[in-house]
Amino acid sequence: MVEKFFDDSINGIARAWQQFIDRGELDAAIVRSEIAASWHRCKQAGVDPYVEITNEILDEKHLNERLQRKKALIGIALPFMQKLYEFVAGTGFAVMLSDEKGYILEILGASNAIVKGKEINLVKGSCWMEEIAGTNGIGTALVLRGPVQVSGAEHYCQSIHYWTCSAAPILDNNQQLVGVLQISGPAETSHQHTLGMAVSAVAAIEEQMQVQQQNRELILVNNRLHNIFHTMSEGVVIINQRGVIEQVNPGAERILKRSAEDIEGVHLEDILREVPRVKEMLAAGNPCSDIEINVSWEGRNIHCLASGKAIRDEEGKLNGGVIILSPITKIKNLVNRFSGAQARFTFEDIIGGSPEIAESVRIGRLAALNDNNILLQGESGTGKEVFAQAIHNQSKRCDGPFVALNCAAIPRDLLGSELFGYVEGAFTGAHRGGRPGKFEMASGGTLFLDEIGDMTYGKQGALLRAIQEKAIIRIGDNRIIPVDVRIICASNKNLQEAVEKGGFRRDLFYRLNVLKVNLPPLRQHPEDIPLLFDYFVNQICRRQGVEIDDIQPEIMSVLGNYNWPGNVRELENVVERMVCMAQGNALEIKDIPVEVYRPVISDRAEIQLDNRSNGNSNITGPLNINLERNKKRKIREEQEKQELLELISRFGGNISQVAREMGVSRNTIYRRIKYYNISI
Repeated sequence: MVEKFFDDSINGIARAWQQFIDRGELDAAIVRSEIAASWHRCKQAGVDPYVEITNEILDEKHLNERLQRKKALIGIALPFMQKLYEFVAGTGFAVMLSDEKGYILEILGASNAIVKGKEINLVKGSCWMEEIAGTNGIGTALVLRGPVQVSGAEHYCQSIHYWTCSAAPILDNNQQLVGVLQISGPAETSHQHTLGMAVSAVAAIEEQMQVQQQNRELILVNNRLHNIFHTMSEGVVIINQRGVIEQVNPGAERILKRSAEDIEGVHLEDILREVPRVKEMLAAGNPCSDIEINVSWEGRNIHCLASGKAIRDEEGKLNGGVIILSPITKIKNLVNRFSGAQARFTFEDIIGGSPEIAESVRIGRLAALNDNNILLQGESGTGKEVFAQAIHNQSKRCDGPFVALNCAAIPRDLLGSELFGYVEGAFTGAHRGGRPGKFEMASGGTLFLDEIGDMTYGKQGALLRAIQEKAIIRIGDNRIIPVDVRIICASNKNLQEAVEKGGFRRDLFYRLNVLKVNLPPLRQHPEDIPLLFDYFVNQICRRQGVEIDDIQPEIMSVLGNYNWPGNVRELENVVERMVCMAQGNALEIKDIPVEVYRPVISDRAEIQLDNRSNGNSNITGPLNINLERNKKRKIREEQEKQELLELISRFGGNISQVAREMGVSRNTIYRRIKYYNISI
C-alpha cells in the first residue's frame, strides 16, 4: 500500500528530486522510502535523469515471439483490463500489461492517452525496467514484487514527471513473477484509489490463473485416466446404480467379444449370473476381489476373474460401480511363467549326430508344424520331456504355457484333481477357494503327460472325454470350462501291447497316437556318447564352478562299451559323479563308477575277437554287440579326427574359430587334439 500521497506537496517532491539529482542529498521527510531506494538504484545504474526516454523497443518479430509466449497471460488479463478501462475512460488514463522483464505486451486507452504515451515510448514492445527507464510503476513494482504508485517528480527521469503510474505485480501459482498490470495517466489526477483498482484487478487475474491451472491439471488427470482406461489389457465395466452397463473399455470388448455399442445399455445380470458378491457390491457398497466367474452371453461362455468397487457421489451415496475383468487364461499364463511352467529346450539343444537321433529330430520337427496329439515312445532317460519341450517351442503354441504332469508320480486317487482341478469343499483337504487343474493351466499351450501308460483305466476315460470335448468339469462342480490344449504324451511302455492286453483304452490310444516319435536308447547310438559327455562336462563344470582341462582317452572306450540301461539320464549322472570325484583338473579311468567300468568284459571281447580270427566263431551275443560298437566308434573317431584336421588347417590353427565352427568349447577342442595326438 502507498504510505503517503502528495496531493498538496507536488512542489515539495519536485524540490526533493532536484536536491537529490544536484547534490545527492535526500529529504527523507518528503520522499517515501521505496521511492528513495529506487532513486539510489537508478543513480548507481547510471540512468540519466535529463535525457528523453529512449528505452529499448522490440522489433515486430521479437515482439510477436514474446506475445506468443505470454498468450495465456494476455488471454486472462485482457478482459479485466477492459473492465478496468471502463472506469477510467475519458480521464486520459491508459491500462497496460507488461511481462516479468518489463516489456509492455498490451495497452488499452483513449487516443490522446496513446499519443501522449508514444512521446515517452510508452508503447507495446518497450522495456520499462528501472535500470533503463528509471523509477516508474512497472520497473519499480518488479523490483519490489509488490504494488507501488509513482507520481510526478517521484519518477527518476524528468521527462515523465507529468505522469502518474499505479502498478501491481502478477504472480503465478508458484509465486513467480509473470507480469505487471499498470494504470497510467496525468500526474495532476493522481488518486490513491487508482492503485487499489490495479491491486484488485491483479487479484482477480491471479485467481483466474489459478482456476485455469486447476483446469489444466484436471484435464491432464482426465487424459491420463482416459489413456489408462483405454490401454488396460483388463476389461473395465462401469455400471450405474441400477446395474446397467454405461461404459466399457477396449479390454472389455476383447474379453466379451462384443463391441461397446452392443454391451452398453445391457443389464449386468444379463451377463453375470449367480454372482451374489457383485450384487452385494451394488446393494451395500462392499468391494469384491478375484471372484471366479463365468460370463455367459448369447451362447458364449467366458471364464474370468472379477473384482469390483462401488462408486459413491460427493454425499457418499451409491452411484454405481466399476468391475475389472481378467481372462482366467491370462492369470494362469502368469502363474505358469513364474512357477516354471515354461519350455526351455529347443531342437538345437538336442545333442547327437547319429542317424537314429537325426531321424527322431526330423519327425519331431514335422510334428511341431501341426496341432495334432503326439506320442513319444522311449525308455526312461532317453529325453522324452526334452523332445516335448522342443516340439512345443517350435509350434504355433510356443507363446503359451507348457505344463508337465508325470502320471506315475501322482497317487491314483489324486490324479483326477491334478488333471481337472476341484472346487472348494470337493473333498477333505481341498484348498479354500478350490484349485485349477493342469488342463486349465495349460490352456492355450501344451499339456505334457509323462508315463501315461501308468494312468488308471478309469482316469483314461475322463481324459478321453476332456480331449474330445475340449472342456473339463472341476471335481465337485457342474460348470463346464472350455480348454484349448495340445496333448503330448510319453511312455516307456509299449502302449500298443498294453491295448492288446486290455491295460490301455483303445479309443484313447488312437486319440493320442496321431503322430509317434520313437526315441532310441543310448546303446543304439553309442557314437553320440562323446558329444553328450563333452556337453555334460561343460555344463556341470560351469554349474559347480570347476574346470576340467584333461580327460584320459581311455574313458571314451570304457563308456562306449557300457550298456547304459538308464540312457542319457544315467550318462549325465555318471559324468556328474566323475567331476565330483576328480582330483585336480583331470578326469581319469579311476573316476568312472565301478558299475560302469568293467574291464573284464572288454578284455574278454578282445580275446574272443582273436579266437574268431583263428577260426573260432564261438562268440556270445553281448560280445558281438560290443565289437559292433567298437567298430562304429572307430569309424566315428576317424571322421571326427579328419574334420578336426581340416578345420585346424582352414583356420590356420586358430582354436577359437575351430571351436565356434564345431559348436563346442575351446577346452573340448584341446582335449580332442590331445586324444587324437594331433600336432599344431
